[in-house]
Amino acid sequence: MKRPRERIGFQGELGAFSQDAAYKLLGPHIDVVPCQRFEDVFRNLSQGKLHGAVVPIENTLAGSVHENYDHLLHYHLPIVAETSVRIVHHVVAPNKLPISKIQKAFSHPVALGQCLNFFLKNPHIEKVPYYDTAGSVKMIMEQKLPHAAAIASEVAARTYGATIVKRSIEDDRENFTRFFLLRTPAYERRHRMKPNAATTWKTSLVFTTRNTPGSLFRALSAFALRDLNMAKIESRPLRGKPWEYLFYLDFIGHVDTPNVSKALGHLRELADMLRVLGCYPKGA
Repeated sequence: MKRPRERIGFQGELGAFSQDAAYKLLGPHIDVVPCQRFEDVFRNLSQGKLHGAVVPIENTLAGSVHENYDHLLHYHLPIVAETSVRIVHHVVAPNKLPISKIQKAFSHPVALGQCLNFFLKNPHIEKVPYYDTAGSVKMIMEQKLPHAAAIASEVAARTYGATIVKRSIEDDRENFTRFFLLRTPAYERRHRMKPNAATTWKTSLVFTTRNTPGSLFRALSAFALRDLNMAKIESRPLRGKPWEYLFYLDFIGHVDTPNVSKALGHLRELADMLRVLGCYPKGA
């Protein structure tokens, strides 16, 4: 009997970079489900309307997607994999509209901000913020706007039948976005992988400490004393407690290995709250 295709949610329109990440993580044999907001992605997965979800968590130029850090705390959806996608921005237009004829370029504000050199060289083109990169392509194709283009991915151009009139206009070629693959807790329990020597593992967690001198230093010593490499630490405001913070931490290691187990036990003794968000193979 043929298995049904997995429904994988992401934020944005078809052709978004998150769709690229979903295919990179799971292959082409999935049904991608666009959602309007990040919260819709998390809610739909938690309610069983999706089999999984792919969300961006940080960009090498723009920094962290703070909203998704907050959703990771609120929704108990484990991280089971990660990947990075190089962000390549193209000028996309109906037919073969030459650059000299383009008067407006629509895209997400972050994408527009990552292509400033292109706009400096083409001052006749007005930057117009739009809610989504792929959505901007969809809009100019549906509305048939004269002298309008979008800044988006090759997948978005292909999805909506648009033409790439100039490729790779981003200012920095080292522009990558990191994505998480989220599943339900039941899925994670059924498919949880054990540590092995051939795989480098990463663990993500969130914790709070008492608001006292040296508390964060003592919390982080749980990892330093066991030679665990921290890959990232991010602080976020703790709602309801002004000027107190949550700490999101990524480190290299698997929760089932003795040194990580001891580090987490040590941290639990020091933290007011601790939750492991996911343990997964480290992405390239």
